[in-house]
Amino acid sequence: MITSTANPKIKWVRLLQAHSRERRQAGAFVVEGVRLVEEALAAGWEARLVLYTEDLSERGRLVVDGFAARSAPLEQVSAEVLRAASDTETPQGLLAVLTQRLLPLPATVDLVFIPDRVRDPGNLGTMLRTALAAGVGAVFCPPETVDAFSPKVLRAGMGAHFRLPIHSLDWEAIAPHLAPLKVFLAAKDEGLACTQADFRPPLALIIGGEAEGAGPQARRLANACVHIPMPGGGESLNAAVAAGILLFEVLRQRSASSLT
Repeated sequence: MITSTANPKIKWVRLLQAHSRERRQAGAFVVEGVRLVEEALAAGWEARLVLYTEDLSERGRLVVDGFAARSAPLEQVSAEVLRAASDTETPQGLLAVLTQRLLPLPATVDLVFIPDRVRDPGNLGTMLRTALAAGVGAVFCPPETVDAFSPKVLRAGMGAHFRLPIHSLDWEAIAPHLAPLKVFLAAKDEGLACTQADFRPPLALIIGGEAEGAGPQARRLANACVHIPMPGGGESLNAAVAAGILLFEVLRQRSASSLT
């Protein structure tokens, strides 16, 4: 059992939690809590290290057993050590370091989502969870967007990372993927209302960040702007809320089209 917070494995976990550079260099990231680690196991992700406490729930122990069956490195730790390694205030007794891998892009993608300059981790995680639910085929995260594999984004994503292709790319690398698609940029009071735009053909949707909106490179790639009507007024919608409205408007239009 690991009982010292100075243990090299614990120090490594803390570095991964705190720094995107460490995550990139190691090709690894950290997930916490029974549900997220369980999701990772079910989706077949490789664990480089699994930490658990003696008082772990029965459901959590089944997850540990699942990783043990795959010969993943396991370490029982004291509650104090897990708190030191954790990014949460109340750890659930289970933490895993996973190997980061890019899920492959589908052969054909008819719905791409691009969160541009989204810097709030909770917003990005919620967007990713919504994108998975709406049937998005790929997510491209430009350089000025928060690291998609940071702890708070992972928690808000609720397992979306394990099933949704999420690729962090610069705009030059993103552009070729968008060539066969119509690119819509969400912008307040610009372009058509989302209910009037035609979202049935293959498309990419760009949502800008909370403070400044989308950047100039996003605007150069966009073919059209759309907005969400707000008859009640207000400066703007939360970025994650706007993403949910627009992605499910795409789904609504396509579902209605398939019935006619």
